[in-house]
Amino acid sequence: MTVEGTRDLTMSTPIGEITAVTEFRREHGALAGTASGAGEEAQLGDVVLDGDRLTWKQSITRPMRLNLTFAVTIDGDTLTGTSRAGRLPAAKVTGARRTP
Repeated sequence: MTVEGTRDLTMSTPIGEITAVTEFRREHGALAGTASGAGEEAQLGDVVLDGDRLTWKQSITRPMRLNLTFAVTIDGDTLTGTSRAGRLPAAKVTGARRTP
C-alpha cells in the first residue's frame, strides 16, 4: 500500500469544517510529511503505516493552539477516520488523493 503523495483532508469539528492539505513522503526509509491549512504549515510526527491504518501527530496554532492525533484507514485513494485534540471530542476526517 502506498501512502506517499498529496491528499486533501476535511475535518468535521464542533466549530465547523476545516480543510488541510497533507503530503506524505519517505525520508531515510521512514514516513514523514507536512500539513498545510489556515495559513500555516506543520510537520507531521510519528507517522506510522500499519497495514491499512495510518496514524500521525501534528501541532497547530490556528484556529487555536492544539496538539492533534490522527488515526485513519486507507482505502485506495481515500482516507477515513478521526482526529483528536486532547480531551476534545474526536472529529471525523475524510481525505482524497490529489491526482497529478
